[in-house]
Amino acid sequence: MDIKSSSNGVTINGNIKSVGDFQAIKRELDTFSSSQKNLTIHIVDSLSMTSSVIGYFNKLVLKDKINIQMKVGNAQLLELLDDLGLKSIFNAKKA
Repeated sequence: MDIKSSSNGVTINGNIKSVGDFQAIKRELDTFSSSQKNLTIHIVDSLSMTSSVIGYFNKLVLKDKINIQMKVGNAQLLELLDDLGLKSIFNAKKA
């Protein structure tokens, strides 16, 4: 997995599958959550997402009151988010 930051969000390439991936995402997004209330997350091609990443995104939205706009490149991941009832919480749309 590779993560790149921009002025208002991050782009994630590759599968999100390990604890190290979660730590990298958390490290990058912690810098945004302290200074911004709107965040764009572009997940280019991951097929799935670990529960720790889902939990962290939930924390950002529900506790830290960060408005996430998620752009998902893989239809399978978008369907998973919908099945879990997270599509609307994360404002997830097909990229």
